[in-house]
Amino acid sequence: MDIRRKLIKIFSMVVIMMFFLTGMVLAQAAEPSYRTVTEVYDWGAAIPRVIVDLGRDLKAGAITKDTFRVYVKRKLAEGSTPLAQTELEGYREITDVYVADKDGNAAKAGHYAVIEMKVGPTVTLGAALNFDMNTYFNNWVRSDYTITQVKPIKTINGNIEDLVIDKSAGNIRPIVDNFTFSHGSYAGVSLPYASFAPKDNKRHPLIIWLHGMGEGGSDNPSIPISANKADMFSAPGLQSHFGGAYVLVPQAPTYWMHGFTGMADGTSIYEKSLMGLIENYVASHKNIDASRIYIGGDSNGGYMTMVMIRDYPNYFAAAFPTCEGLRDSLISDADIEALKNSPIWFIAAKTDTILPPADYVVPTFKRLQDAGAKDVHFSFFDNVHDMTGLYKNADGSPYEYNGHWSWIYVYNDQCAEEINGQQVKLMDWLAAQKRK
Repeated sequence: MDIRRKLIKIFSMVVIMMFFLTGMVLAQAAEPSYRTVTEVYDWGAAIPRVIVDLGRDLKAGAITKDTFRVYVKRKLAEGSTPLAQTELEGYREITDVYVADKDGNAAKAGHYAVIEMKVGPTVTLGAALNFDMNTYFNNWVRSDYTITQVKPIKTINGNIEDLVIDKSAGNIRPIVDNFTFSHGSYAGVSLPYASFAPKDNKRHPLIIWLHGMGEGGSDNPSIPISANKADMFSAPGLQSHFGGAYVLVPQAPTYWMHGFTGMADGTSIYEKSLMGLIENYVASHKNIDASRIYIGGDSNGGYMTMVMIRDYPNYFAAAFPTCEGLRDSLISDADIEALKNSPIWFIAAKTDTILPPADYVVPTFKRLQDAGAKDVHFSFFDNVHDMTGLYKNADGSPYEYNGHWSWIYVYNDQCAEEINGQQVKLMDWLAAQKRK
């Protein structure tokens, strides 16, 4: 009997120890953590929400805007200098809190909480990028969050209290992460690039987008699709115009305007390498319809768009240069004769003081018209303003962006002109173009 009692006692101790160790493992596995969500807006990338894994189930309504406080510390790339008004740390303004599933979708029950926070063109604490005043390039910011619970959370298993969550479980970029990132070396130059491919096995056109000045660099091809919403070329809305399209977004190591004799001299040291990348990409993707290759770009990239269609007039089916930077005085009459046969849709705003349209697109467009160009169009906006209704000036009018930012109208599919008596959108016009 003594032996039996001893065995039972030992067995009981083992069971208790197993429960204790299991509890420790579960406790460790359930350590609360958060994931940031980065989305791209008209003004650039921002963090509108965090998804918090609380480690314990709760029902909808158990948490409110008053349950947490959210503090962020933004760490810039080494040596970076921010704009003067940039905030580097502080409390984020919470706009909503709700119970969610692991992907951040509102749910009736779950152990995730989504904390929505204010973002906007002037809310620098939420910005995911920093425009470096030393290099004039954008760089990703490391945003470290501390989420502090300030009110009890009631659950069926008791209250959750006094949480302080500062463990990051990563970052989600819903549209940006649709892209693949790579590098290629052409004509002795290494070019990073982002690319997107439709999922089916059908033939599709290729859209090439060339970034602006602030998106250059040699090691981060996610920047050109994140600093000013070029990720939207992969989004369902724009893709639907083409029935699906490949997207190629190269990154210039410096600037596309980097010429052989100076900045924006009418040449580019990257012209041959860019063409090499494009040709190689087309050759390695057999479902690209080589008769439907479209090229566009903004500002610095608009400059390069003009250079490419000038020097390769029979390669591209159409072009859509935006706030383009090839000064009209650098375009010869012979260039106009070559360009007039290319379908081109220009985009700019009258309030652009960085590349004043009077020195760039306006006279070029007129010269093309005078030369008899049959398929050249121009969306010329009065200014560049918010179209969401979310951001306003002090007087209640729509928030007005820098007049140079006319690319906003491209990404938001707002460019339309009357062609042959009908209103035609830029993207529909583009999709219809085919190299003859």
